[in-house]
Amino acid sequence: MASSPAIQINGSSSNADGGLSLLDKLKQRYEEAGQSHVFTFFSKLSSEEQTNLLNQLNDIDVHRVNRIYMNAVAAEGDGAHTPSNEDNVNYDDALVPGLNNLLGRSRTPTPRPPEEVLPLPEEACASILNNSEDENKWREIGLKAIANNQVAVLLMAGGQGTRLGSSLPKGMYDIKLPSGKSLFEYQAERIGKLAKVAEEKEGKEDGSVRIKWYVMTSGPTRGETEKYFKGKNFFGLKEEDVIFFEQGVLPALSEDGKLLLSTPSSLSVAPDGNGGLYAALRRPLSPDSPRTVLSDLKSQGIEYIHAYCVDNCLVKVADPVFIGCCIDRKSQAGAKVVRKTVPTESVGVLAAKGDAFAVVEYSELSKEKAEARASDGQLAFRAANIANHFYTRSFLEGVEAMERKMAFHIARKKIPTVNLQNGELIKPSEPNGMKLELFVFDVFPFTKSLCVLEVQREEEFSPLKNAPGSKADCPETSRRDLLAQQKRWLVDNGAEVGEGVEVEVTPKISYAGEGLEWVRGKKFVKSGVLARKEDLKDLTE
Repeated sequence: MASSPAIQINGSSSNADGGLSLLDKLKQRYEEAGQSHVFTFFSKLSSEEQTNLLNQLNDIDVHRVNRIYMNAVAAEGDGAHTPSNEDNVNYDDALVPGLNNLLGRSRTPTPRPPEEVLPLPEEACASILNNSEDENKWREIGLKAIANNQVAVLLMAGGQGTRLGSSLPKGMYDIKLPSGKSLFEYQAERIGKLAKVAEEKEGKEDGSVRIKWYVMTSGPTRGETEKYFKGKNFFGLKEEDVIFFEQGVLPALSEDGKLLLSTPSSLSVAPDGNGGLYAALRRPLSPDSPRTVLSDLKSQGIEYIHAYCVDNCLVKVADPVFIGCCIDRKSQAGAKVVRKTVPTESVGVLAAKGDAFAVVEYSELSKEKAEARASDGQLAFRAANIANHFYTRSFLEGVEAMERKMAFHIARKKIPTVNLQNGELIKPSEPNGMKLELFVFDVFPFTKSLCVLEVQREEEFSPLKNAPGSKADCPETSRRDLLAQQKRWLVDNGAEVGEGVEVEVTPKISYAGEGLEWVRGKKFVKSGVLARKEDLKDLTE
């Protein structure tokens, strides 16, 4: 182009007055990164297409993308080496040939021998199984932190219910409970009830305890999620206590690290994995404000954070026992696990890998290790990961520095892209590139104070992954497990539940089975919803 007109970027004009124009700055940045081909068709684009492309390129930290690519391919060549805070590897010295050529380098990685996978060290492990004394102590510690408004919740809710036959956000899915409540609604009501429990326990003024809920959506789910929350009046929570933010994306790359164009005017991008949570915490919540989730946590005086995935109907949101356990053990990060009972269960386990903590996928464990037994007869590798985590705020603030050593995971895909010679669309029949993603547990190798808390599977984990009618992890099993738990609450509090009777105990009545003494001696003879004490007369004889 002979001259570039003022380009409207996010509502403001950018031109050459006082310095380089946005276009020139981006061209320079992408040239330095070895990615200038993204401007191949720029002069032929319409003004609107040029603006859209510049907006997209301006939102991408291309040097970070290059670093992520280098770390990923170097780690792939290393043979699954697990980095840690003790690891001073410089991945700039371990570039694979593809990106070496891209950046004019010629060095290649030196492969390392695979690190041995070992069971978790005893000092990292805690359990509430047959351990009511510690459980009660940890609950007291956690409730005190909650009552002091030091606890917040991070919800990973970017997924759609595609495998469930729904295009809506998974948190809106109806598992056919008697109340018709969605996963979002259940979790919100648990937050509200827990705040009340903490107020009463610590003698706080009514309404003084606030548990902020940071909801991470994705591009495809954000609009629907926000609309749903507003339509439901935030499920009784204060609107200002619910903060939406968005999972990021990363550009798709060719095998030699080149950014792939999906059209002449746009890059091909894909979600950066649930571990994209960490980068999303650092991004501004809106274009016109520097406020981020991390800065908001700090300004609110929040020190402890519970993070979880939306698809677990049994999740104890902001669980005071888990939070109290991690505080008591002075842990920077924590992970809830359930006991793996059979060697063949397809689930990742927490383990030691080299001198670091790691989640080891079931496919990575040899048959011998998967079947190995500890001295008590339990599986040696039994700490099944359920994507339920604790962090201190200071730990989350340090993740950006850790990312420079992290290896994103490579997924090789058939990615439609544009032929740079003629602009025609290429639809490959074989994988031609890669998408890169980070998992939420990829930070574990960077802490020496991970707390692994074992909990009861039937009380805390029933994931919703598969279509209705599947054998496991489906809407039917989620409904079954939640109602079975609530039946146990009633029975444990001295009630009787008739054969075939289903009683739903909503979170507005009880967070985790507490406060139900008033059902003692009652016999439930009719199925229905127990949302307040007055409902008792309609369900009992």
